[in-house]
Amino acid sequence: MTSMAGRDDFSLRRFVVPVFGPSVLFAVGEGAILPVVPLTARDLGGSVAVAALIVTLIGIGSLLSNIPASILTARIGERWAIVAAAVLCAVAMLVALLASDLAMLAVAVLLIGVSAAVFNLARQLYLTVMVEPRYRARALSSLGGSMRIGLFIGPFVGAAAIQLVGLGGAYVVGIVALVAAGAIALSMPDPPLPTRALPVLTGDREADQSPVLPVTIRSVLRSHRRVYATIGTCVVFVAAVRQARQVVIPLWADHLGLDPSTISVVYGISGAVDMLVFYPAGRLMDTRGRLAVAGPSMLVMGVALLLCPLTTATVPFLLVAVLLGFGNGIGSGLVMTLGADYSPPDGRAQFLGVWRFMADAGSTAGPLVLSAVTDAVSLAAGVGATGVLGLIAATLFLILLPRIRPANA
Repeated sequence: MTSMAGRDDFSLRRFVVPVFGPSVLFAVGEGAILPVVPLTARDLGGSVAVAALIVTLIGIGSLLSNIPASILTARIGERWAIVAAAVLCAVAMLVALLASDLAMLAVAVLLIGVSAAVFNLARQLYLTVMVEPRYRARALSSLGGSMRIGLFIGPFVGAAAIQLVGLGGAYVVGIVALVAAGAIALSMPDPPLPTRALPVLTGDREADQSPVLPVTIRSVLRSHRRVYATIGTCVVFVAAVRQARQVVIPLWADHLGLDPSTISVVYGISGAVDMLVFYPAGRLMDTRGRLAVAGPSMLVMGVALLLCPLTTATVPFLLVAVLLGFGNGIGSGLVMTLGADYSPPDGRAQFLGVWRFMADAGSTAGPLVLSAVTDAVSLAAGVGATGVLGLIAATLFLILLPRIRPANA
């Protein structure tokens, strides 16, 4: 596809409102309701285990919807997919707000995950085709950063609304944010139509008259199986480490006996560091290659997770949490950038659907590894195991990732 960003006048400012704006608002909506979903489940009579299960339905909905989301986006286009996802998510939050039983809440939460899958794939695909490849990492890192900013702001806005109108206030914030995201996304210019290379003419005959076969998930899997088996495996490890990190910080803080307010402060500081470094990391990927960020990001997170069980006081633990935030932050947009780099011009949506499925599978596996090792041995061993996953990811990147950007980037 032809890039809309010229070589001499490229600026991310053109994407701030139509692309990053909806991303921030979508994340604000998600961030506002995530803390209250388990509380709603408890209010409806669910046990702690049931409440935790309902929260996981967001991830399950996203995991199961990535590939269907790619098919939908390929058919209706990125802009309308983003708008449709925002509307669906707003409706799902309204259903959650009005839920009278656990089944109704579970359906609503599952639909939130489905809408997130569509939204996330469509926005990634949109920037992939709209931004010139040599600026791609900066754009996608900024996209990842915009989601981090929204998820950071959302709980605070939701908490303020809860103080005013009760638990349902968080859902109201989410609905308003999602409606606004969909409305702004309507202003997104459509990306250029894909173009196919014209057949080469030899005299009066075409050199190649073979029919163009339709792109399917199966054909994409078959033709890109090597990429999925190599770099795709790295992405699974990256997602596992990132998701496990979100569980490790509160669990180890609780193990140290820290009070909830201190845990929130530590988590917030780690998140703030995470948000501060996304753009420099994207610039580094664009100028020095993907390995310049991929390897260090996983190495830093792996080492930090291995150091975590050695901390016995608040300050050392805070330093480890900051290191985790830094490692995660410099990897902002990494998974999306690699997916964009290796995606083909034909079948890009389908390729990214499978790519995001693998990433979500890793996100699901990370906490499961932590839980399984913790249950079998100890929390320290579980945290250490996630650190080993980070070191494995760093090693695989060093072996498999080109020292320069892929040729089609």
